Amino acid sequence: MSDGTESARGRLTRERVLQAALELVDAEGLDALSMRRLAADLGVEAMALYHHADSKGGVLDGLVEMIFVEAHRRLDEGRPARTVRAELHRIGRTLLDVASSHPHVLPLVTTRLLAVPLARRPAAVLRLPDRVLGLLTEAGVDRRSAVGAYRAFSGWVLGYAVVDLRAVVDAPDDPEPAIRLGLHRLRTDFPYLRALAPTMATGGGEHEFVRGLDALMDAWQVP
Repeated sequence: MSDGTESARGRLTRERVLQAALELVDAEGLDALSMRRLAADLGVEAMALYHHADSKGGVLDGLVEMIFVEAHRRLDEGRPARTVRAELHRIGRTLLDVASSHPHVLPLVTTRLLAVPLARRPAAVLRLPDRVLGLLTEAGVDRRSAVGAYRAFSGWVLGYAVVDLRAVVDAPDDPEPAIRLGLHRLRTDFPYLRALAPTMATGGGEHEFVRGLDALMDAWQVP
């Protein structure tokens, strides 16, 4: 192994490995990520990565963790809102904004969390439910309602992000709307989907997101 490679390996940290993985996935998508490619980008041998991530799965879990770390950093740097509902809006919009900044990582937020038991999730991931549940509990919301409101909140935020950011555009670089949206691939026995796909492709935006969130909070009587 060359001195340059030894030096690069010596500077490796888990954070640096995950940041390189995030940059690779942001630029080229999840299919481009492999331990060999990640090592090459970092200028080390692939085996050096296993000191910081035990497998590719460990790297994928780390990417999910980084999404939550970034969201909490933005929230901590900002000013808390004056009401519970307004603070939930701030948390939700921040998570949505971070997700939109890393759309290729977004599918992992749902799939990897489903594969990892609650108690084994990273601290940054666990901090989100603790943050929301604490906000609701301190506002006097009873336990059952606090848990129900949290479930509605997290389900809406993650579900909205997946549907709004990932589900519609088929060929984003094609100037022809029908091809860009993949309408030519839809079967004719889905007339409503074909008719409404162009509208769906425009995205719901923050207004739709907040409207749906408020409807859920109304149902749980969140102040």
